[in-house]
Amino acid sequence: MLEPLLDHPDVCGDDISPADCAVILPRLETITDQWASDGDDTILHEHIEEGRQLATVLRLCIEKNVPLCFL
Repeated sequence: MLEPLLDHPDVCGDDISPADCAVILPRLETITDQWASDGDDTILHEHIEEGRQLATVLRLCIEKNVPLCFL
């Protein structure tokens, strides 16, 4: 479920709670894993890396019980 992330405004908006991060993380990991198995296109590879970086941040938010802040 990516709704908490996809519904978030591009500018400002509320932080995403650790609980919402926990909802987003498994779906994001599934998507990036699927993309990785689909091919080796350079642009796709960049999206995979960005998705994995976001997954790392989500994981930290969950572990530390802090919201994902948008500046």
